[in-house]
Amino acid sequence: MYYFLFRWFPKRGFSRCMGWLADRAWPRPVMAAVIGLYRRVYRIDMADFATPPGGFRTFTAFFTRGLRPGARPVTTDAAAIVSPVDGAVVEAGAIREGRLLQAKGHAFSLEALLGGDANWRAYEGGSFITLYLSPRDYHRIHTPCAGSVTRFRHVPGDLWTVGPAGVNGVPGLFARNERLISFLDTALGEVAVVKVGATVVGRVKVVYHDITTNRPGQGVTAETIAPPHALAAGAELGRFELGSTVILLLPPGTAALEPFASGDTVRMGQTIGHRA
Repeated sequence: MYYFLFRWFPKRGFSRCMGWLADRAWPRPVMAAVIGLYRRVYRIDMADFATPPGGFRTFTAFFTRGLRPGARPVTTDAAAIVSPVDGAVVEAGAIREGRLLQAKGHAFSLEALLGGDANWRAYEGGSFITLYLSPRDYHRIHTPCAGSVTRFRHVPGDLWTVGPAGVNGVPGLFARNERLISFLDTALGEVAVVKVGATVVGRVKVVYHDITTNRPGQGVTAETIAPPHALAAGAELGRFELGSTVILLLPPGTAALEPFASGDTVRMGQTIGHRA
């Protein structure tokens, strides 16, 4: 039903409009009221964050708020794979016959998810985990293990919701929505962190390049990062403005993920697997 109701809704235009509003520095009483209401509705505890509730001049600044030091400790185990975000597990498991599970009874194409990247077959037989960031979650994205960003691929697309309505109602959702894919050279081999845009703003930014997604006139972009951008395990990789979902892709025979079930919650820095 959701798919048919919102098929023709101008999701990209609406999201850009919401982004413009979120970027405005409204009078402080207005901003305080908006942030206060948002915090109450989504039950957001600000104790983990570096900036107090009254310290934000825009809603975007609030939404992309940074953590206070030590709020998300990252394991020192060099063999660990850590969660790149705070969120809930949508699905996790093996990549089989070029397909990933979207939801019970529904799968989507790995090649389509990676926007036709020439190296997509390198993940066949590997593992994936899809993590959904709700409106209440911390919305910065971090590295799952130490490595260097060697390249990225930006694939413009739709901006369907990535909440339960979209996951259960939009075929091939994660391969249809806009994606920004960071490829990292790690001890596991090449690891892909797929950042999926969604309704309401849909922008994604990264620390290693000035690209911002959901801009008019963008086409598929693939660039090499030279020299590669080195990042420690748990280092900040990018952020959502607002949204969304992260899909972590691991090559075959390199790692074992914990036995997560759909709906399990994770926090950034939490161990979610180990090197095989």
